[in-house]
Amino acid sequence: MTNKQPSHRIRPLLVFAIAVTLASLAVHSQAQTFKVLYNFTNGDDGANPLDGFVAVSGYLYGTTSAGGSSGAGTVFKISEAGKFTPLYSFKGGTDGSSPQASLLREASGDLYGTTSSGGAYGNGTIFRVTPKGVETVLYSFKGGTTDGADPQAALVVDSAGNLYGTTFAGGTSGAGTVFELTKKGKESVLHSFGSLGTNPVAGVTFDAAGNLYGTTSTGGLDGNGTVYELAAQSAWAETTLHDFTLGTDGGVPYAGLVFDGSGNIFGATTDGGASGSDGGGTIFELTPDGTGWTFNTLYGLAGWGISGSFRNVLLDASGNIYATTHCDGAYNSGTVYKLTNSGGTWTYDELYTLTGGSDGQYSFSNLVADKKGNLYGTARQAGGDGYGVVFKVTP
Repeated sequence: MTNKQPSHRIRPLLVFAIAVTLASLAVHSQAQTFKVLYNFTNGDDGANPLDGFVAVSGYLYGTTSAGGSSGAGTVFKISEAGKFTPLYSFKGGTDGSSPQASLLREASGDLYGTTSSGGAYGNGTIFRVTPKGVETVLYSFKGGTTDGADPQAALVVDSAGNLYGTTFAGGTSGAGTVFELTKKGKESVLHSFGSLGTNPVAGVTFDAAGNLYGTTSTGGLDGNGTVYELAAQSAWAETTLHDFTLGTDGGVPYAGLVFDGSGNIFGATTDGGASGSDGGGTIFELTPDGTGWTFNTLYGLAGWGISGSFRNVLLDASGNIYATTHCDGAYNSGTVYKLTNSGGTWTYDELYTLTGGSDGQYSFSNLVADKKGNLYGTARQAGGDGYGVVFKVTP
C-alpha cells in the first residue's frame, strides 16, 4: 500500500496553478449566503491564515502564518460584523514565528497559542498575548531528543490552568511529542511518538477522566496515521485506537478529535475514503463499546489526494457536522459543507464552493458558529488582495 507522507508543514503542502476568471462568485442551488468579512493584505494585519477561530462574545480571535510588521505572522481579532483589529505582529526572533494553529482564550481575555518556528532555539514557542496586545513567550522548544520541535496545533487547558499540546517533530525518535506546560512555566514531555504513530499535526483532547486523545498524520501499521489515547492513570501510556489504511477508512489525519455529549469521538482525514487512495478523505466516529472503541466511517468525501478536511469538525446540538475541505470542490479551491444524520445515513450538503477568486482559496480552517448558526472560517490564499480571507456562511 502506498504510504503518502505529508510535507513537514501545512504551509507549502499543495501548490496549484489554477486560473479562475469569474466576473462574480459561483451561484449555488442551496439557500446559503457567503460573505467575505475581511481580505488580508500582507501588511500589519497579516497574511495566509492556516486555521480558524476561537469565538467569544461576538468576536473571533485568530492567527496568520505570515505578514505583519516583520512577515512572521500575527494575532488578531475580528468582530462578527467584520471590524478587524491587529493585536500582535511576530518579529520572527525569540518571540516566535509562523503561528499555524487557532488560539485558546481564557476567561481573563488572554490568548494562548504556538508558533511553529522562532523562539530562543528556533524550534517554536508557546506564547501568551493579552487583550492589549502584549506578547510573552512562555516556553521556547529546544528540539532534539529530550524536547519537542515545530508545534503546529492549538493548545488545551486543564482545570488547574496547565497547558497541553503536541509538536510535529522532536522527542526521542524525532517524530513528535505531547507536552505539558504547567501554570508555573515548567514544560514536560509526556510522550514521544515512535513506532505506534508519528508526526501529529493536531493537538490533544481531554475526556472526562483526564485522558488525552489525538491523531498522528503518519506512522501506525500502514504508515497512514493513527488515532491514539494517552491514559493519565498509566504514566501517559499510548494505546492505538485505530490504524488508518488509506482505504474506505481514510488516512493522513491532520484534524484533531471532538467528543459529543455521549462520549463518542469524531474526526476527519485528508486522504482516502470512498475512492480509496484517490479519495478526498473521510469523516469518522469512534464509539465506546465497553471494552474498547469501535471505528466507523461516516462519510467518504469526493476529491483526490490530501484534499479533505484539515481541522477539527464542528458538531451542533442536533448532531450535524460542519467542516471545510482544503482543495476539494468544482474549482479545486475548497468547500464548506454539512453532514446531516438521518437514521444512520449521512447526507452531504455543500454549503459553499470556493472559486479561488475574490472569495478565497484553500481552506485549512476549522469552523465556529454564532448564536444564529452563521459559520465563520478562513481561506489561506486569494481574496481581494491575494493573501486570504475571513468568510461568513449564513445557512
